[in-house]
Amino acid sequence: MMTTLYGIRNCDTMKKARQWLDGRRVEYAFHDYKTAGIDRTTLEKWMQHVDWTMLLNRAGTTFRKLPEDERQDLTVEKAITLMCRQPSMIKRPVIDTGRQLVVGFSPAGYAALFASP
Repeated sequence: MMTTLYGIRNCDTMKKARQWLDGRRVEYAFHDYKTAGIDRTTLEKWMQHVDWTMLLNRAGTTFRKLPEDERQDLTVEKAITLMCRQPSMIKRPVIDTGRQLVVGFSPAGYAALFASP
């Protein structure tokens, strides 16, 4: 299965992740969920590997600009609805290798993820 990198093209962290992958010639498909969106099925699949609280970027501007009632009493259902409606609320990057799902970027984490078995 092809590795897929999910995120937003102009995000600084995404640029670092792409530069790291490109510099090590890791093949991947890039899914820009700002332009292509994200579907509920993909989010639910991710949540089989990571908790929804890891995926929802509560520190970001998009989330902080929500009305107070939308930010309160979050549940998995409410989080999925918010992330589908405004994918920029998803932490980035999300990388899916087909065997592992990693949220966020760190050089050491990526080195471990792509280390030869």
